[in-house]
Order: sequence, then structure tokens, then C-alpha cells
Amino acid sequence: MTLEILTPEKKLYSGEVYGIQLPGITGLFEVLDQHAPLVSALGKGNVKILKDKTNTEQYSIQSGFVEVLNNKVTVLVEGVTA
Repeated sequence: MTLEILTPEKKLYSGEVYGIQLPGITGLFEVLDQHAPLVSALGKGNVKILKDKTNTEQYSIQSGFVEVLNNKVTVLVEGVTA
């Protein structure tokens, strides 16, 4: 699936991924290939990009939103630290 992570200042990440773990406002959740359409608010926590089954990349965020549609995940975040 395709992932884009955007901040107000720049595009933080763009590419094909295996999945992504996100800090929802009511708890952690994961989006994998062919996930159902979804829009959700994000809380403070870690965004973990699953590049494949063994490689990951992680960012800490303050808040944001995620949209999942047609096997594309768009994450809009604020307060990012690597």
C-alpha cells in the first residue's frame, strides 16, 4: 500500500509500505494492505512505519489525522520528532 505522512511544513514520508501503526485517540491501531476505508483522529504517541516484515521507521507525534482510501494511507501530523 502507499503511505504519505505530511506535516504543515513538508512531506515527511512517501512510499510503498507493508503497514503502519498509529496512536489513535482511544488507543493504538494498525493499518495493513487492503484495509477498509477509514478516517480517524490521532493522539500523542509513536507512528511506526512497517516498511516490510522486518524493517521499521518511527516518528513521535503530538496529534493528527489519518485517512485510508483505495489502499492509500494519508497521515497529517503536527509536532513531529524522529
